[in-house]
Amino acid sequence: MDIDDLLAEVAVDSVPRELRDLQELTRCWVAERVAPEILPWPSELMDRVLDRIRRQIELVEDQTGDMNPKTNFKLIIIQTELERFKFLVRSFLRARLNKIDQHPLHIQSLHDASLDMLQPLLSHSEYQYLTSHQSLLAAHYSTSFLGQFPASLQRLDDITGGISMIDKPDEDKAVFVRVLRDIGDIAVEGTDRRFNMKRGDVWVVRWSAVKKWAIGTGTGDLELI
Repeated sequence: MDIDDLLAEVAVDSVPRELRDLQELTRCWVAERVAPEILPWPSELMDRVLDRIRRQIELVEDQTGDMNPKTNFKLIIIQTELERFKFLVRSFLRARLNKIDQHPLHIQSLHDASLDMLQPLLSHSEYQYLTSHQSLLAAHYSTSFLGQFPASLQRLDDITGGISMIDKPDEDKAVFVRVLRDIGDIAVEGTDRRFNMKRGDVWVVRWSAVKKWAIGTGTGDLELI
């Protein structure tokens, strides 16, 4: 660990938890909107943020109607901060739900595989949404046209014949990343390209080449921008 890492740790410890959560939530929001794949659900962060939003809403409701000018000014500040958190949470969830709508079967298989890990891919509510959405979609397809096909051709997750019916996101999509810690040489699969990623660098690179280092998926050595 070098002096920059030590200074960074001291700086983080001196920042209030509320501000750190806001910064982390903003990073998760940007990463989710940029990454072609859905990222693991940040359960601890979202538990803190949602609990703080609930407490702030209760505070605003309790103090609304107080004629004290100082209280009213404080409420304006609280409501402004509250709206900022609510906007980030709503936009973050919309980005995730949009990916669930686009690739439900693929995401369901990834979530099932992540249940043995410390960080599940989806929250409980998101998984309920996925299963309900997929059930309604399958019933609609069956009623509309799949019911007229032979039973062997009615599956939506068929992978026989070397062709998968499961839609997947484009892992070779280009993303902008900022390097937070030195990583070293990175090879782009399928090409002869190699590049050295050093702290502070900004790169445009295929998602498949760097996703295991990105915040929310692996070590957090990179952040999406």
